[in-house]
Amino acid sequence: MHDDLRSAVAADMPRLKQTLADLVRFPSVSAPGFDKEEVRKAADHIVGLLDEAGFDNTQLLEIPGGNPAVFGEIAAPDGAPTLLLYAHYDVQPPGPSDEWETDPFEPVERNGRLYGRGTSDDKVGVVMHLGAVAAHGGDLPVGVQMFFEGEEEAGSESLEAILEKYADLIKAEAIVIGDGGNWAVGVPAYLKSLRGLAAVKLEVRTLDSAVHSGSYGGVVPDALMALSRLLASLHDDDGNVAIPGIISEEFEGIDFPEEQVRAEAGAIEGLELIGTGSIPSRIWSRPSISVLAIDAPATDEAINQLVPSARAKVSMRIPPGQDAAEALQALKDHLIANVPWGTEISFFYEESGEASVLDSENDVVEAWTEAFKEAYGKEPVQMGSGGSIPFIATLAERYPEAPILVVGCSDPTSYYHAPNESQEIADIERGTLSEAIAFRLLGTR
Repeated sequence: MHDDLRSAVAADMPRLKQTLADLVRFPSVSAPGFDKEEVRKAADHIVGLLDEAGFDNTQLLEIPGGNPAVFGEIAAPDGAPTLLLYAHYDVQPPGPSDEWETDPFEPVERNGRLYGRGTSDDKVGVVMHLGAVAAHGGDLPVGVQMFFEGEEEAGSESLEAILEKYADLIKAEAIVIGDGGNWAVGVPAYLKSLRGLAAVKLEVRTLDSAVHSGSYGGVVPDALMALSRLLASLHDDDGNVAIPGIISEEFEGIDFPEEQVRAEAGAIEGLELIGTGSIPSRIWSRPSISVLAIDAPATDEAINQLVPSARAKVSMRIPPGQDAAEALQALKDHLIANVPWGTEISFFYEESGEASVLDSENDVVEAWTEAFKEAYGKEPVQMGSGGSIPFIATLAERYPEAPILVVGCSDPTSYYHAPNESQEIADIERGTLSEAIAFRLLGTR
C-alpha cells in the first residue's frame, strides 16, 4: 500500500546504518563520574544531523549543570497534527571491558546485527525518527518536533526543568517515545504499562573499626553477616517480594513461556525461577527486588578481620497503580525493621519514579498498529515493561491531552545495559518504515 515509503526507507538504510554507527562512537555516558563533554559532543553532532535534514529551529535545550536535550522541528501542514518524537542519546557505562567481545564504542556489524553501547538503547531511536522523516522527502504529512534527551540513563534529572524553561517552544498533540522495543526480532510491540522504581543505597555497621576475627568471632557479628541476613529478608521462600503493602496484580491477555524467559535471560541449566503467578505478571504487574551492588572487601584482599561496615544498592520495581513515594518508604521501613542484632543502618541515597499505564484507544495507536502490520507483516504485541521510564509520568502530567506511544527497534536479545549490546539491522528498517507509514496515516485522518 505504501510502496513508495518502503522503497525510500530501503534505499536509505546504508545511510541510516552509518548514522547509527557514527553515534555509537560518541561515549556519551551520562552516569556520574563520566565526562560530560563527551555527552555534549554527541548533542552537537545530532544538531548537525537535524540541520542537514532540513529541520528548523535546531538548538540545544539546557539548564545549568545538566546535559542538553536536542531540539528541531518541521511545521505541520494545515490541519495536520504535530508529534513530539522522543529518544535519548546518552548511554549506560560500558561495564566490565573483559566481557565485551569488541570495543563498546567502536561499532561492529556481525550476523545482521550492529554491536556497541547505545546501538539499541537508545541511539537507534534517534535514527528511527530521522529515517521516518527522511522517507517522506520534503513532503512530511505531519508536523514533528524532535526531542533527544541527554540524561535518561541518569534519571532524567533535568527533564522537568527543561520542559518548564522551554514550555513555549515544545508543543505536542501526541508523543512518540522511541525507547521501547519489539516482542522479538521481527515481531513489533507497543507498551501498555511500565513499572516504576524505588531504590536505596544503604550502609550497615556493627563495629567502630575492624577487629581480629579469631578474637571476637562467635560473639560479635560482622557487617557482611548482618547485610546478608537483611537482604535475604526482602523475599519469601518462593522469591516473592516480602515487603507489606506493595500492590501485586495479574497481567492478563498474553502468554510468556518459561522456556522463552530462560533463553532470553541466558539462565544457567537447572536454575529455578522465582516468584508466583504468571510470568507476564511477575515481570510487568508485580513488584520485584534486585540487589544491584554490594561494597565489601574483595576476596583477594580479605584478611582475618570482622568487617565493620558494608554497603548495598537495593532496587525495587513497582507495579502500575503503586505510589512511588509510598513504595520507597515501605522499602526503607522494611529494611529498618529487619536489620538484625541491633546493627546500625543508614541510607545515603534514594530515588523513586512513578509507574505508567498508557491509553491504547486513540488515533496514534491505531495508526501504528496498521503501520506495524504492513511493515512487519505481523500484528503488534500489546505488552508491559518490567523496566521503568519514570519521565513518562512527567510527560503525561505536563501534556495530559497528548496520547503517548512507546515503540522501538530493540529486542530481548539486544542486551541493553549489558556487555555486547546490539541491534538487529533489519528491525531498524522495519521500525523506521512503520513510523513513516504511521505519519502518513495520521496526516490523512
